[in-house]
Amino acid sequence: MKNSDHGCPCGGKRFQTCCGPFLAGAAVADTPETLMRSRYSAYVTGTEDYLKATWHPSTRPQETVTDPSVKWLGLEVRGATQDGERGVVHFVARCRVAGRGQRLEETSRFVFEDGLWFYIDGEFKQKEPAEK
Repeated sequence: MKNSDHGCPCGGKRFQTCCGPFLAGAAVADTPETLMRSRYSAYVTGTEDYLKATWHPSTRPQETVTDPSVKWLGLEVRGATQDGERGVVHFVARCRVAGRGQRLEETSRFVFEDGLWFYIDGEFKQKEPAEK
């Protein structure tokens, strides 16, 4: 984000003082929720290297994970827990793909290793079929 006075994609007041330092490598996330918020901001800004660096090596994909055709619209954290070196964050992210609004609901798992939090994986909540 070129103008650091803009609001942070994760919902924080200013990118420069919220997720910006994490994406620039000037700070490290101290909780699973902070890491998840900064990773969302990395998806919004296309900061692929940050996403890969914060993805646990055991589950990190080799292929590119950002997609410039996706327009991220907002993030809502529904819950976050931490138990020692494990953490879970439940969130909903909204986006637009090919002009159509979508909602991604995920419960993400995190692990703390070597002084850093890493994203392990997530479980997506599937949309319930509409009743007829």
